[in-house]
Amino acid sequence: MAQNKLGTFPGGLKLAGHKHRSTQEAIQKAPLSKQLILPLQQHIGAASTPIVAVGDKVLKGQKIARADGHVSVYLHAPSSGTVSAIDDQPIPHPSGLSALCITIDTDGEDRWIERAPISDITTLSEHEIRQLIREAGIVGLGGAGFPSYIKLNPGVHHHVETLILNGVECEPYITCDDMLMRERAQGILDGLEIMQYALRVKNTVIAIEDNKPEAIAAMELALASRANIKNTNVVAVPTRYPAGSEKQLIQVVTGKQVPSKGLPLDLGIVCHNIGTTYAIGRAINNGEPLISRIVTVTGKNVKKPGNFETLLGTPMHELLAFCDTDRKADDPFILGGPMMGYNLSGDHLPVTKTANCILVGVDDGAPASTPMPCIRCGDCAEACPASLLPQQLYWHARAKDLEKTQEYNLFDCIECGCCSYVCPSKIPLVHYFRFAKTETMTQQLETQKSDIARVRHENRLSRHELEKQEKEERQRQRKLALAATKAAKEKEAAQSPESGKED
Repeated sequence: MAQNKLGTFPGGLKLAGHKHRSTQEAIQKAPLSKQLILPLQQHIGAASTPIVAVGDKVLKGQKIARADGHVSVYLHAPSSGTVSAIDDQPIPHPSGLSALCITIDTDGEDRWIERAPISDITTLSEHEIRQLIREAGIVGLGGAGFPSYIKLNPGVHHHVETLILNGVECEPYITCDDMLMRERAQGILDGLEIMQYALRVKNTVIAIEDNKPEAIAAMELALASRANIKNTNVVAVPTRYPAGSEKQLIQVVTGKQVPSKGLPLDLGIVCHNIGTTYAIGRAINNGEPLISRIVTVTGKNVKKPGNFETLLGTPMHELLAFCDTDRKADDPFILGGPMMGYNLSGDHLPVTKTANCILVGVDDGAPASTPMPCIRCGDCAEACPASLLPQQLYWHARAKDLEKTQEYNLFDCIECGCCSYVCPSKIPLVHYFRFAKTETMTQQLETQKSDIARVRHENRLSRHELEKQEKEERQRQRKLALAATKAAKEKEAAQSPESGKED
């Protein structure tokens, strides 16, 4: 495929990368924890449903929870051991709330189930491939956590022209995808080949920011050795945050803009993360479900930063200790990048499918000082990569005028934090937008519940009215029947010979 001239997107920021410290060593394997805590909600959609009980022995890779509904995936045991609890546990979430988890006490043997690798994907239909990916528990590993099998199903009304593998990794500090491309390029291409077959795409782009020359070289070298992979290019995109966001990356690579409230599929485009692609290759070619991921651990308080292949469910404090991290038990740290990540305090939280980075001793992108009044400078609008008007959104969100926020396309906000970062008044703009989104969705849910209740009430009244009418009709029919019977008897009596005799 000939490389077209790259496009661009509005706004965005040039940020210091801070990626050097965590890319000096090869990917390491994190130690096996004595206990693994596995939240049932590690993806967008419905939480998985347990299919094991406390006391059950499980093997590495064994299914322990099934998908519940269409937007859901399976969950697997990351190591062999015994299920010791199925209860609410603290999970890595800004709310600090708990959720249902399966806890496994590992036995140290790390014994696998019997695996069933696929040697020839052409023996499978696209549906069978998607089902295997779903059963392998694979979700978007770039942070969103959307079930991957759904994005591999364009449906009968769409045709996919272009597949984009997202290796941009634009947030500062995060390097898990960078190191994966450097060290496991062939494994990524295994997944790419499966995706191309499942989607029947015409063209594929492997997009990598130009500040990752080692990753670009590794992917190009691997691609040159795979003659069976056609119409695929490695494309170096300019380093600018948030170029890794799906809609912005599509603008850069194709020059096309995903419409408001639209999907990339509307343009014949599908995007998948590099880590997701690698996981799909392992699932199909090796029969291995998603039970681990690469996690970047870095920051000024981390003495041994790097990237670590970590089993899902591993308590974060054990991973931090393995990296010789200088922090107290209750000191906050960031899960994710400094721009879009969030602060956590408890370090006994488990590593999940979407945990791509842990930062210690790094400030997040949110303004730290007390905000001042908005001076209407317009810097936020210039920085917005989605061409929104953050100032207007802020005023309406602050006034809780939710209808107005939707008029200004609130849900097109990708919460990248560019507006908050450049605001001279240090207003936490993204916090207001998240609040407005949550309130809007809550209101919509309440409206839906109210509408459902109203319809049920109206149906109940209609049913009662119908029952009343049916009852009245039955009574009327009975009266008519009684009247007819009485009239027949009277007529019979009048016609009887005995009725004409005198005493």
